[in-house]
Amino acid sequence: MALVWGAACHGVFALAGAAMVLAMWFGMSRSLGPVPPPWSWVANAVLIAQFPLAHSLLLTARGQRLLARLAPAPYGATLATTTYAAVAAAQLLLLFAFWSPSGVIWWRAEGWALVALTAAYAASWAFLAKASFDAGAAVQSGLLGWWALVRGVKPVFPDMPTRGLFRLVRQPIYLGFALTLWTVPTWTPDQLALASLFTAYCALAPLHKERRFARRYGARFAEYRARTPYWLPLPRRRGVSPPPPPAARSPTPASRA
Repeated sequence: MALVWGAACHGVFALAGAAMVLAMWFGMSRSLGPVPPPWSWVANAVLIAQFPLAHSLLLTARGQRLLARLAPAPYGATLATTTYAAVAAAQLLLLFAFWSPSGVIWWRAEGWALVALTAAYAASWAFLAKASFDAGAAVQSGLLGWWALVRGVKPVFPDMPTRGLFRLVRQPIYLGFALTLWTVPTWTPDQLALASLFTAYCALAPLHKERRFARRYGARFAEYRARTPYWLPLPRRRGVSPPPPPAARSPTPASRA
């Protein structure tokens, strides 16, 4: 069961990653989406909305219970992180593989501009991969759950990330994702819509995550938040005291995501 669940998770994860890289490389101008305009914008809006809505729902206590029921009993709780990663990857695969392109291309890089943007695009993905590794590669990739089941132990979540890129900003994963959206060599109305909406999500969604971290880690997170910028590595103002931390509560799988 563990090996099947792990293979399914990592397979969908790989397909989603490839679909994202290729689709945005072409500015969302090439995909499998069959819906013609003007209904294509409705279909694309649904594809965009389904990711943040379900992604956020599954991080709640109710969502965690749902994740535990998606895997066969009695392994659901152990495989919850693997199931979560698989669902998120499937959502991204749907979005990027089945986007319905508008057919309009505003600008496509050529010559040195293409070389420069290719390097920037690759660097953005490398930044995102490094941030995911610093946050805990086993959790981000879905490895944690199925590997724990193989060994017959409970999943052990990594501690609050503060090293690597987390020394520079508190939310490098969201920053890295936003960078991939804006360094593409082809620009279309599709890419602009996707980049604008998902950048807003990347800027706002971590606020909910930070509230979970504040409850989970208390004073440790308050001190980390006081010395580390939120989203951009901007200098912090001196003499600003962090707010008093709320009372710490027991960790949950959602607080780790």
